[in-house]
Amino acid sequence: MPDQSIPEARTPALEEGASETATSVEGLTRRKLLGTAGATGLVLGAAGGVVGYTAQPAQATPLTSLGSERVMFHGKHQPGITDGLQARGHLAAFDLAAGAGRKEAAALLRRWSQTAQRLMAGEAAPHDDTDVARDAGPSSLTITFGFGHSFFGRTGLQKEHPVALDPLPDFSSDHLDKKRSDGDLWVQIGAHDALVAFHALRALQKGAGSAARLRWQMNGFNRSPGATSHPMTARNLMGQMDGTRNPKPNEVDFDQRVFVPESGTPAWMANGSYAVVRRIRMLLDDWEKLSVTAQENVIGRRKSDGAALTGGSETTEMDLEKTDAKGNLVVPVNAHARITRPDRNGGAAMLRRPFSYHDGFDQDGIPDAGLLFICWQADPLRGFVPVQRKLDRGDALSPFIRHEASGLFAVPGGAAQGEYVGQRLLEG
Repeated sequence: MPDQSIPEARTPALEEGASETATSVEGLTRRKLLGTAGATGLVLGAAGGVVGYTAQPAQATPLTSLGSERVMFHGKHQPGITDGLQARGHLAAFDLAAGAGRKEAAALLRRWSQTAQRLMAGEAAPHDDTDVARDAGPSSLTITFGFGHSFFGRTGLQKEHPVALDPLPDFSSDHLDKKRSDGDLWVQIGAHDALVAFHALRALQKGAGSAARLRWQMNGFNRSPGATSHPMTARNLMGQMDGTRNPKPNEVDFDQRVFVPESGTPAWMANGSYAVVRRIRMLLDDWEKLSVTAQENVIGRRKSDGAALTGGSETTEMDLEKTDAKGNLVVPVNAHARITRPDRNGGAAMLRRPFSYHDGFDQDGIPDAGLLFICWQADPLRGFVPVQRKLDRGDALSPFIRHEASGLFAVPGGAAQGEYVGQRLLEG
């Protein structure tokens, strides 16, 4: 889990005049909060019986700022990459059905894009909406689509297969379940409301129809916005601040690290990115037996505030050469934060945007919990792969985690107005 962070940026507020679905009840549209009828009066007589009922006029309650925040579907890049961490998330992979090819894939991406555009605007799904998110606004919903290695053979587009999408190498720490790895198509969903996120997942799963079948699906979460007194780096289920050294959008080389350039190859990946997805189980019972000092030595940072063991604040540069009174390195040589530094990996960097997960307890009470690790880069051979190889050779964190599922997906650039995601590949 490389040591980098996502800035908790606020997404743009819902634009005034944004479209709403015209399913109204006495003047209230679908996307205004319902259940806002005023208090009702029950007048009791001396004997305690109900003798009257007075209904107060319905008053529309405005959406909270959290619910009204909207991310735009159309743009240079797909949503869900540089947006701030979201409270709820779902990841899913689909395989094209037997006999389905390029034509069916194009029709599916067209349907999915239409659905994503509507849901991200806070509108109902275009077909058979379930009303699960009836009372909510957009809630910063993002929906992101990608293509797996196997997609290109199934659609006859082998010549368009990116070199950067070649399968990841094997790592000695892998314990991968192939049934929960890879896939022809990948979908990432995030929102600040659990029902909004589930609504999107269900709409896309139903929208797959006969063209594709679900291969695997995972659920995640992060801290809810406003749960802390000020924006801060997220904590993972180990209690550590997770992601302090993430590249920031205001850095001059951010786009170069994260996105495929417009002049890049293949041409259909211009302004796109590559997502590495890993389900990393945390062996929490073993981790929680360590003292706080031992945990900090494993990571190389203080647990309380994320600062390097060499002092300062969370953003203070780590002094890798600093020693204690006995001459020992203050940040151990195998500390996770030391190993993952870009300057120790040929400048390799990636934008991490993870979710935590918890899938219950086994019969012995051991939690199945950890991190849905998602990282974005212009080229995984220069981003994720060199860092993971180095971690594989001696990361102090390795005894406390287990990589159980993996996937690599090509995520094309954003769809322009009138386009669907992947159109330049499927119709180019």
